[in-house]
Amino acid sequence: MSSKLYVGNLNYRTTEEKLKDLFSQFGEVTSVNILQGRGFGFVEMSAEEMAEEAKNKLNGTEFDGRKIIVNDARPKGERRSGDRHQGSGPRGGRNFNRY
Repeated sequence: MSSKLYVGNLNYRTTEEKLKDLFSQFGEVTSVNILQGRGFGFVEMSAEEMAEEAKNKLNGTEFDGRKIIVNDARPKGERRSGDRHQGSGPRGGRNFNRY
């Protein structure tokens, strides 16, 4: 269990202040970081119990016009290989049709 949460499917107009206000109803929010133009961010709470409650109650709820996803944040090394499009093919930016 982690006190850092991933928050996905955010409205691009959502601010860090709005997100902090949302999560503050479950306890002390120590940091909020939204990756602008990416539609996701991270919320860190001061206690794991608070983060777990926020995750359980907010995941799948509507916020700022979007149904948000709330999960435990994973360190970069723990991502599945399919989480990012890399390598060859159109999604990786290489090997487009050459003929």
